[in-house]
Order: sequence, then C-alpha cells, then structure tokens
Amino acid sequence: MWKVIASTLLITAGAAVSAQQAPQTKIDLDSLTKANWSEQELANVRLVGEFVQKLMNDHDFDYVLKRFSNSRYTQHNRNLPDKMEGLVAFLDDFVKDYPDYSYDVKHIYADGDYVIFHSHATLKREDRGNDQKGMNIIDSWKIKDGEIVEHWDSIQALDGFMRFYSLISGGNIRNDNGVF
Repeated sequence: MWKVIASTLLITAGAAVSAQQAPQTKIDLDSLTKANWSEQELANVRLVGEFVQKLMNDHDFDYVLKRFSNSRYTQHNRNLPDKMEGLVAFLDDFVKDYPDYSYDVKHIYADGDYVIFHSHATLKREDRGNDQKGMNIIDSWKIKDGEIVEHWDSIQALDGFMRFYSLISGGNIRNDNGVF
C-alpha cells in the first residue's frame, strides 16, 4: 500500500515539475534556410545547427564531446578556454548557475566554409522572447572537412544585469589565440 502511495506521489511531483518547465528552445533550421545556399553551405549550417542545439539549448555536453571534439577547434573569444573540451567545461559550469540558459537563433548566414548565427541568448526562462533582456550574440564558425575548426563571437548585453555580468566576467583571458 505504501509503495503505491509513494509511487503515485513521485509520479505526481514529476508531472508537476515537467509542467512548470518552459518548452525547450529549438533551432528552426527549415525556416532559417536560404534558397541560394550551396549543398555544402547547407551541410555546414546543419552541422553548426546540431552543434549549437546540443551545446547551447539541450546542454548535452557528453554528446557534444563525442560528436564534435577535435584538436583543430580554435576558440577566438579570449574569455573562453580553448578547444572543445575547454568550451564544454566552461558551459557545463555556466549552466549549473543558469540552468534555463537558452540560445534562440534569429538569422543564419552561410558563405562557403563560414556559418554565422545571429541569436538572442537569455539566462532566465521568463526572459525568452523579450529583446530587452539577455544578450544579442553574433557567432561565426569556420568549417573544414566536415568539422567545426574555429569560432568567433561578438556579444552585446541588452539589460543592466547582463551589462554588469559582462563587466565582472569579461576580464579573464583564458586562451592565447588572437581575436582574428
């Protein structure tokens, strides 16, 4: 009898938690795809789209390390550690503090081996879709032989909290790579 009651309570509690969670942010590649992209550009966009979805929205760091880890990945954001393992370790710690972090892709541009995402990142679930909160981010990736080999970004804080966060976290140089 107690097992049935305990099981029922656990199932009910789990359902309540699931109901409170906001829908996960998904990158809608179909609506962001451009007709003029070559097959190779489309393949590059899909590769980066899968990478970003798993890393920034799903927070599936084990998958990212298994699928995308390579020794050629160079991080040009000097506030982030170099290599894929460094990026994943940084984001793993980051989402422990901000578990609702999401990355909503607004525009995608492809040019040969380069893919650019223009996105709205937020730390809080309730800020998703509010362009007065979070960060405006432009990410650029270089693809070579089917692998993501370089990353650059530009980040604009949109609200007071994010400007403050950028100030207190922006001074640590974590790799020796140049910004260009």
